[in-house]
Amino acid sequence: MRFPVFLAAVLLGLAFPSCERQRNPANPAMGGENGVESPDLEEQADLEETIAALTGGAAEQAEAGILTRVLNGAGLPPDLAVRLEAAVAESPAFVLDLLACLEGDPFLRRLVDKSHPLPEDYEPEDLVELVPGSYEVNRRGLLLRRPAAEALERMAVAARTDGVVLAASSAYRSYNYQVEVYGRNVREMGQVVADRESARPGYSQHQMGLVVDFGSIDDSFAQTRAGRWILEHGSRFGWSLSFPDGYEEATGYRWESWHYRYVGEDLSAFIDLWFGGIQQYALQFIHAWQGANWEADAWEGASWEGPGDS
Repeated sequence: MRFPVFLAAVLLGLAFPSCERQRNPANPAMGGENGVESPDLEEQADLEETIAALTGGAAEQAEAGILTRVLNGAGLPPDLAVRLEAAVAESPAFVLDLLACLEGDPFLRRLVDKSHPLPEDYEPEDLVELVPGSYEVNRRGLLLRRPAAEALERMAVAARTDGVVLAASSAYRSYNYQVEVYGRNVREMGQVVADRESARPGYSQHQMGLVVDFGSIDDSFAQTRAGRWILEHGSRFGWSLSFPDGYEEATGYRWESWHYRYVGEDLSAFIDLWFGGIQQYALQFIHAWQGANWEADAWEGASWEGPGDS
């Protein structure tokens, strides 16, 4: 069965009766006491069983809780995995935030990296052309998925109020266009350097139509007013830095201060609060979560996207 976020909030409160609810203010739980019907007893039992399985509370899960299996499969740093396991054990906040991120467009949370490609023929159906106004466009014909374009507009308006003008320099790239980009980089830089700078065709986040490269598309962008502003405020509008400084081992790419992916406000808040702002770790966790082999009875019939979503 599918658990809406507001119902999950109610049921999780029942599953953790002694916990104080501390929710991310950027992503409050929906619903409340007034007008919310009492949960079905079967649904309550299902979710309580799920939480027990996640935390290892159920006797049959004591040695191999689902969460432990997911964390092992996500490839997270050990210290981060320990913190997440502790967070789930002590309050429902992490699970509630995760449930919110699993609502809506699956491509916002889809893992696309050096090991997880898109289909060669994938092209978003809702691409729109970026039009200068609240922000600048450094070349004509830049395309972005509509939700990302709308979020870019909101962010650009907010930046303008702070006296900062954003400039979009690159956005959607088709598979065939990425063939040209990657091939040129290999010719100019050599294979090893190119693979730190550029994605192979099919492995680029740009093909999703959810990425904007801002400004000069070089390291100097980080020191500009626009670069500093987006780093501080971008996640409020659903934008997440894909390749942060010092995380090349995790992402496969060197630092790109200009490369931001639209993931939506729920997921960007989730990334910041639980994963220290590292998009790669959050998406690896969600990918492992969705691809886990749900053997617990609590997950029978659930409609989460499975491995086919990636």
